Amino acid sequence: MTRLPITKTPKVYVGGAFIRSESVRTYPVKDATGNFFANIPQCTRKDVRNAVEAAAKAGPGWARRTAYNRGQIIYRLAEMIEARQAEMLDALTVGAALRRDSKTSAAKEIAATIDRLIYYAGWTDKYEQVLGNVNPVASPHFNFTVTEPMGIIGLLAPEEAPLLALVSLFAPAIACGNTVVALASTAQPYPAIVLGEMLATSDLPGGVVNLLTGFRKEMVPTFATHTHLRAVQGVANADERKAIKLAAADSVKRVKLSKAEESTDWFSDRAQSLYAIRDLVEFKTTWHPIGA
Repeated sequence: MTRLPITKTPKVYVGGAFIRSESVRTYPVKDATGNFFANIPQCTRKDVRNAVEAAAKAGPGWARRTAYNRGQIIYRLAEMIEARQAEMLDALTVGAALRRDSKTSAAKEIAATIDRLIYYAGWTDKYEQVLGNVNPVASPHFNFTVTEPMGIIGLLAPEEAPLLALVSLFAPAIACGNTVVALASTAQPYPAIVLGEMLATSDLPGGVVNLLTGFRKEMVPTFATHTHLRAVQGVANADERKAIKLAAADSVKRVKLSKAEESTDWFSDRAQSLYAIRDLVEFKTTWHPIGA
């Protein structure tokens, strides 16, 4: 008797759990040969709000962890991807056109993703010494500046490099103690689904990284207006950038968006930087009297 294969039901990773969309809607994706592969959760603005709540609960505990411990956890995530490269290799071909070099390109993206996580894992206990400062002042005070995480960061991943770009956006955010609500690539969402499964089995606490899939037009406005999101970063087209900047002004939200019309080389060394961490921290200056 021929056995029917048991296919996976993709779910998004929010608050340390695997959930379907609040609306229970889905949209189909095809494999590299053009055949139906799976129904991906079509998240809504309610899912964005739920993800923000999950990130808010995880935020204080994650921010209190030592920088060294955060680095260990991010490094452990890199280990998880390294150990499951074959699975991620298959995931990267879903929703992408089948090309002769597709496997090679996917393997290159996985390797770059692992290296990017290692890069930011190394910065977790070093960025404070570089970004913080002791300030000379013309008064009898010891004046120094330290960094603090902003809070909850909203991330908009581009369509290309669905794994590498997503990780390149959230790694600096969590390295400095923030929590994240990220919208994955719409055309190639499956790598984010598999990445969520790896996050669940890593040491990263639930709610630190929350991954959503679905259509940008339904969720981007909520990313822009939600008052608990302290920043929105990623890639957006011209209409999205204008709408986000206008809506974000009400909650004084920090906005940094690359242009979707201009392709970004996510494999380049310029796609990783200490300044990506600096963009997601706040600076606190303390004046301490001397000789008082």
